[in-house]
Amino acid sequence: MKKLLFCLLPAAFFNYAQAQKTDALERKYASYISVDDAKRHLNIIASDAFEGRETGKPGAEKAANYIAGEFKKMGLQAPVNGSYFLDVPLEENTLKVTAFNVNNQSFENGKDLLMRGTFGNTNTHATEVIFIGYGTAEEIGTTDLTGKVLLWINEDKPATGATANTSYRMSASRTLIIKAIQSKHPAVILAANAGIAEVLKRFGSSYTGSNLSLKKETPAAASQNAPVINIDLAVADALVKPTGQDFNAIKTASAAGNVPAKSIKSDFTIAYHTETKPAKAVDVLGFLPGSDPKLKDEILVFSAHYDHIGLTTTGTDKVNNGADDDGSGTTGILEIARAFTQAKKDGHPARRSILFLGNVGEEKGLLGSEYYTDHPVFPLSQTITDLNIDMIGRTGYDYQGKTDSSNYVYVIGSAMLSTELHKINEEANNKFTKLDLDYKYDDPNDPNRFYYRSDHYNFAKHGVPIIFYFDGEHQDYHRQGDEVSKINFPMLVKRAQLVFYTGWDLANRDKRPVVDAKSDKAASQ
Repeated sequence: MKKLLFCLLPAAFFNYAQAQKTDALERKYASYISVDDAKRHLNIIASDAFEGRETGKPGAEKAANYIAGEFKKMGLQAPVNGSYFLDVPLEENTLKVTAFNVNNQSFENGKDLLMRGTFGNTNTHATEVIFIGYGTAEEIGTTDLTGKVLLWINEDKPATGATANTSYRMSASRTLIIKAIQSKHPAVILAANAGIAEVLKRFGSSYTGSNLSLKKETPAAASQNAPVINIDLAVADALVKPTGQDFNAIKTASAAGNVPAKSIKSDFTIAYHTETKPAKAVDVLGFLPGSDPKLKDEILVFSAHYDHIGLTTTGTDKVNNGADDDGSGTTGILEIARAFTQAKKDGHPARRSILFLGNVGEEKGLLGSEYYTDHPVFPLSQTITDLNIDMIGRTGYDYQGKTDSSNYVYVIGSAMLSTELHKINEEANNKFTKLDLDYKYDDPNDPNRFYYRSDHYNFAKHGVPIIFYFDGEHQDYHRQGDEVSKINFPMLVKRAQLVFYTGWDLANRDKRPVVDAKSDKAASQ
């Protein structure tokens, strides 16, 4: 036994030494992710010269050219037939709501209601509105909804022992309810929610301008689904006024039981149409080939969207600079690319290939990542993971004023498809960065729906394991105040280093993360 132990000691010492050597290498190249270099990038990306980087506008084109230029300086390959740009064919659609009248009272899209989407010419007039409560089958019963204008409570119905989701963002259960209602072919669904008033106050003008959509390769037939229009309670009150009650009164009655759908004698008119023209946009791709003949065909993706919401018409500061959203993430992937390319120059290349992906159109509905995953430059079957960075430079509401406000990051989706991926990220953090990994939003049923709201989701839909790194919403989210001066650069760097360490492991381990979840829990929702 003593002889065996004596023989094992040198092997154990060798393995320990090798592990220490590997750790030192990782730390060395993580140090290339630096505050000074991050400041250099972000001061350009989030400058007024880039005009808020709105997709389809000159500012976004400037940002794309800057990212491609940095990829070229680092020596990354241009993988799209010799180009760093993947054309994303878009259409710019401007919805014009020319009339929205309730009992001789006029309301305005972007101020009192929120209607978005692409719809054909429509002019609807009705002398009754059908109030359907929470839209459950018990409430609707056998009521004929064909061609009718519906008033719907856009909240989850209260249930004993459960906290109802009252956000205007539709939960999975409400999404199913809306699909069931639309199958009955109503003309319009008016979705009432108290929270929409604040949304309209903050974002109404940006939400009701033009919107972008992917150009369909085969023109689709006109949608037969009724539009869902978010309305504030002032509009809802106007609709139910002929009953002698306000909206909250009839909502309270519906919450208490299955009140049957009922007709309200209310005069309602809506008219709208969509104007369409082509728009130009690109994803930006930089490629680092792997060194291992057996693994180089497998691809690790680092992604971040470089677009933001552009210019505004209100206030003295017209530019929504988007320093955190998502200039910080774009800066992060440029810094991570710098670390990996330097390692390769020094003779320590990654075994797997790496794609650095700057997505366009995230703010318009994850359009760039949707196009990439539908038209991948590298097969998704060979894509082992997407590490997506969207906002890593600020402190979110939940951590403001706390002692650990600069040492956390929200981690979303890490175990959604691969529990092994979750462990890899945890181990990297425990060994190197020691951030507080917060899983508060790591749930497909989170009322904020963050899992569905950034580019990683389009990879997850195709079965590619993902991690989404996020700092949480704050006071300047989608406002002019999201500027470089408010970025905590040491925190940005530390979060980017965690992504790098996780990526280093993924790019160099013998086997790709096992997909052991039954399915993407969100894909069917």
